[in-house]
Amino acid sequence: MFARVFLHHPRSVDESYLGHARFAFGFALSLGAATGAALVHALIPCLFEKTASRIILSLAERVQHR
Repeated sequence: MFARVFLHHPRSVDESYLGHARFAFGFALSLGAATGAALVHALIPCLFEKTASRIILSLAERVQHR
């Protein structure tokens, strides 16, 4: 059960549990930054005009080239 819950997916993408956790945590932080930029942009359109889009495109590239 432990291996299925914690190890199966990381191994399926050739990562250790900690390596996968590190990648996923960094991904989540980047998504949070994109969310913050989009929220500020929604309120003040002249700020962060391309920040959220740039972060999302960067994340998509990282995932595609893994």
